[in-house]
Amino acid sequence: MTLANNTLSTALRRTIPVLAAAVMGMSAVTTDAIADATPAKQIFGKVKLPSNAAPSPIGFYAKGCMAGAVAIPTDGPTWQAMRLSRNRRWGNPAMINLLETFSQDAVKLGWGSGILIGDISQPRGGPMITGHASHQIGLDADIWFTPKPAQPLSVQQREDMPFTSMLDKSKFLTVSNQRWTPTHAKLVMQAASYPQVERVFVNPAIKKKLCDTWTGDRSLLGKVRPVYGHDEHFHIRMHCPPGTKTCKAQAAVAAGDGCDKSLAWWFTKEPWATPKKDPNAKPVKPKFTTLADLPKACTAVLAAPANSEAAATYGTAYSATPTADAPSVEAVVNSSAEQVETDDMTAPVPTPRPLN
Repeated sequence: MTLANNTLSTALRRTIPVLAAAVMGMSAVTTDAIADATPAKQIFGKVKLPSNAAPSPIGFYAKGCMAGAVAIPTDGPTWQAMRLSRNRRWGNPAMINLLETFSQDAVKLGWGSGILIGDISQPRGGPMITGHASHQIGLDADIWFTPKPAQPLSVQQREDMPFTSMLDKSKFLTVSNQRWTPTHAKLVMQAASYPQVERVFVNPAIKKKLCDTWTGDRSLLGKVRPVYGHDEHFHIRMHCPPGTKTCKAQAAVAAGDGCDKSLAWWFTKEPWATPKKDPNAKPVKPKFTTLADLPKACTAVLAAPANSEAAATYGTAYSATPTADAPSVEAVVNSSAEQVETDDMTAPVPTPRPLN
């Protein structure tokens, strides 16, 4: 074989995966990407469509991926999906079903016209470029501490609308009595009431507020777990769906309501102390999760043919009336194809916390 033929052969081997990926609506996944140290978040973060496969959560909430994801419609009768440019409204069908049910129950509680849904997962799950360690297998979802307004939000309004913290930032770990209401408490506890929900993550101050004031079924309080951040939204985590052998379950929550020493720890200096640095220590290069660190099935998930967004959208869609100059969902998602790699978390770098 001549040098020219060798060059052409090499070019074809490199080009075919790229062309195939373009057809499938995903970033190219080559053997080089799998073998090298490319952060997995950069690969998963560029995939725009789910795999055309049976729904399956693969691995653990913070170390895995997802096959056969479905998307919750951007607009529902009792919900709207927020920050559409992130393309993170994908999940396991069990999660999408739960969110639809929860949104209806929220309205019955007096939570406006429904819920505002934040991040669920990426089209094929996996690590995200910004914002989360978990949300990787389609069984985590964020719900804003802001009810859905009566007038549907436009696509752009959903990008620009600021979060509202439930904390009084002038005090240490204190819920604002001007913003927090009994309906907020009912909403969180409603989420915890579903048997398929494993945990509901909230800010430690919110957990304490619930411990101090909740007069309903306190056996559910144990599911509500304190964690850094989570003062502007709360985080619902589901159990692995029955019969899913590829999903790694989390250890069960401890018995009791959680209004004990484990909560008191958050109100000490230890969780918020800046880690001490050894001035003589050599700089350590940050280590990012790569494809090799994830379950082997995740490589196959990335290489699988894509499903279309229309075919993979699941749930009761509702057509909100947009303004004349409102950008389309597709335009917003495509405009953010190159995400800026930043850290959305504003909490100080903490010491290790107890497992929740």
